[in-house]
Amino acid sequence: MKEFRISFVVTAVCLGVAAWWGHNSGMGLWQALWICAVLAILEVSLSFDNAVVNAGVLKHMDEFWRQMFLTVGIVIAVFGMRLVFPIVIVAVATGQGPVPVMEMALTRPDDYSRVLTDNYPTIAAFGGMFLLLVFLNFLFDKDRDLHWLGAAERLAGSLGKADAMSVIVAVAVLMSTKLFLPVAVFHDVLFAGIAGILLFLLVDSIDALFEPDEAEGEGQGGSSLGPAKRSGLAAFMYLEVLDASFSFDGVIGAFAITRDVVIIMLGLAIGAMFVRSMTVYLVNKGTLDQFVFLEHGAHYAIGVLAIIMLIGTVQHVPEVLTGLIGVAFIAASVWSSIRYRKKQEAAA
Repeated sequence: MKEFRISFVVTAVCLGVAAWWGHNSGMGLWQALWICAVLAILEVSLSFDNAVVNAGVLKHMDEFWRQMFLTVGIVIAVFGMRLVFPIVIVAVATGQGPVPVMEMALTRPDDYSRVLTDNYPTIAAFGGMFLLLVFLNFLFDKDRDLHWLGAAERLAGSLGKADAMSVIVAVAVLMSTKLFLPVAVFHDVLFAGIAGILLFLLVDSIDALFEPDEAEGEGQGGSSLGPAKRSGLAAFMYLEVLDASFSFDGVIGAFAITRDVVIIMLGLAIGAMFVRSMTVYLVNKGTLDQFVFLEHGAHYAIGVLAIIMLIGTVQHVPEVLTGLIGVAFIAASVWSSIRYRKKQEAAA
């Protein structure tokens, strides 16, 4: 369990800070510890499928980029997405600077929460479209040989012969939100959704910038960078944006539990660390090779989460339901993987 050592250290530090903050802020020491623990569990339950997908990408990265993911990446995930990004959203929405917004978050948490919640439709559209494309790219993968859902997945894979199929479906889903969104909200959602699609296409295309020309590679005996290193930056950026998309729901959902921004950041930081540790554990233990349908279940859970985020633009969906759906897909994929492995062993 060496993969979880740092997570336990971070947990101890965060709980210590939460206890100190609760004691001095009037919340109460034990209440602060309890809320912090609940938020950490919420973050892990919402992001377990994120860890599985992360592991699928991380196992192809070299050691340098893995360490970048575990060091620089965790700083971006914890402080950038769980603290700075919500402040930026509120600052843009209110036209105030970051310092007044931070003061609002600490002294008027209800106002801070209200502004953040009011802007959830655009946040959800941005993150939801990125996650939807993650799922669709997996669903329309024409080169995948193993199919969890049999004929349905094989049919979807055959549709993937059209290179733009994922984008076509994603844009169609985004445009369909006009059927249930007010006109004023739809324009913001449309803009944010297109931004999410463009970001996915940008991150997904960065790898090509690092690939040498065929002639150049042949003339110089090949690139000095191997495939893993060449795709390291692109994979790192992809993982960070993926984590950011997952963090939106956690940040917004946390305000349903407490309005204290400090406790929210500490609780979500613990959860984010454990998601990172689970990712490394899955890679080191070769779990994805043992449970061959685990990635399938995780991607289907991501697809459902993306749809839930779009539904959330007009109707709040409880975070507990979102977490349970993700767990159900993961559990079903593990069960299917065990059955598949037994059949393979019997056939051998």
